[in-house]
Amino acid sequence: MFFGRLYDIIIPEEAGGDPHRRTAGCDMDFDLNMNTDMDLGVAGVGRDMGMNIEVDMFYTAKYSSPLGELILVFLGEALTGVWFSDEDKVPFVVDGPVTDEAPYVYEKTVKWLDTYFSGRNPGKLPAVSAIGSVFSENVWKIVQKIPYGCTMTYGEIAGKMSENGQNVSPRAVGGAVSRNPIKILIPCHRVIGAEEAVTGYAAGIERKRKLLDLEKTNS
Repeated sequence: MFFGRLYDIIIPEEAGGDPHRRTAGCDMDFDLNMNTDMDLGVAGVGRDMGMNIEVDMFYTAKYSSPLGELILVFLGEALTGVWFSDEDKVPFVVDGPVTDEAPYVYEKTVKWLDTYFSGRNPGKLPAVSAIGSVFSENVWKIVQKIPYGCTMTYGEIAGKMSENGQNVSPRAVGGAVSRNPIKILIPCHRVIGAEEAVTGYAAGIERKRKLLDLEKTNS
């Protein structure tokens, strides 16, 4: 665990893709106004992803997953970041003394990840707080509702937003998905390209495919 300051860096999506078929029986007929498990934004701080975010206290921890080491970032009692440590740009800089004070949400997050990587649906998220623009937050709300073992295309997400009066392009949706700060728990790996192509994952296409296969096998 570390105590320090948090700085935001935008990570671009990487290109590439291959076919991945949607699991049958996935219900995407959800209401955008339904509550989610996400608290979007941290006290209104840093809603514009183009600005640096500084806070007085946060915690980081490492989690060993079957797909590589994860860096977990917490603000108070909320999880606010999950990244693979070998990504080109890990968007958090730790600058401060080590502390043994782990927030309660750390234990909940580890339990959730343990369940997930054991091949089971962990269900309800621990407390998470995603920081982003209003547009990005709206996209993440939809992403967070994609059921375990299911997928949704960028175009389908754009269509959902259009139903709610927000006319956006699949490309704009892709940009917001690429800025998702909480991998796996806000399941951006479940967002795929047209014709069910697995595209765009900052942690690598192979990891995205393995996450989808894990869920498909056990759903």
